[in-house]
Amino acid sequence: MSAETNAATGVAAGAGLGFDPIARAREQWVEQGWDAAADGMAAITSLMRAHQIVLARVEATLRPLGVTFARYEVLMLLWFSKRGSLPMKVIGSRLQVHPTSVTNAVDRLEDAGLVTRSTHPEDRRAMLVALTPAGRELAERATKALNAEVFERPDLGSRDVRSLVDVLTRLRGRAGDF
Repeated sequence: MSAETNAATGVAAGAGLGFDPIARAREQWVEQGWDAAADGMAAITSLMRAHQIVLARVEATLRPLGVTFARYEVLMLLWFSKRGSLPMKVIGSRLQVHPTSVTNAVDRLEDAGLVTRSTHPEDRRAMLVALTPAGRELAERATKALNAEVFERPDLGSRDVRSLVDVLTRLRGRAGDF
């Protein structure tokens, strides 16, 4: 990705510094006598910065399609479901987000005509969210764009990608994520 592209997506926040600010922060941790925490601080801070960089790329790819990554995740969860619909509670559970976040995303998707919401036929207390044909079409276009612009080009070699997934899977597992 070019520096110009990075600046346009908000990724180049530290461009032109001439040094790695996280490496410098690690050195300062050591200088303060916090040696035992220095590597962990650098790892966590790097992970958080990487999240910002990747999310900016994803959002820049989805912005022209009028959808955020959170809403894209809901569309894809419905797209992959057997019936193209799921209860709101299941969406929150599978995406591991708060029910309020699901409601907000579904509200926006419904306003855009990408999903419908109805009372669950077997449980009147539950709401069922269903993908519309327009939602299915947008999910497919967004996936095509993300695959081409982000997922197929993660700015890492294939060995690094596999290694990163392995490391993050261990971190998530130890945190009780699954």
